[in-house]
Amino acid sequence: MNELARLKWQCRRGTKELDFLLNRYLETGYLAADRVERELFVELLGMEDDALVGALMGELAVGEMRNLVGKVRAFAADMV
Repeated sequence: MNELARLKWQCRRGTKELDFLLNRYLETGYLAADRVERELFVELLGMEDDALVGALMGELAVGEMRNLVGKVRAFAADMV
């Protein structure tokens, strides 16, 4: 399985909201991201759903993760 297919699979979280946010970023922002941001996205995908929701809502995001969360949310907002 190639990297994008593996990440797409990890973006499937079982809730429409999480699936939408994560897949939208993967399809639009991930390919243009630098190595550090890609690593942070993989780290984000490794979170449990409760922690992931908290991070995406800005409750737990700090430092570089805060920038990534902002981008994930911005790519989704552009779609709405």
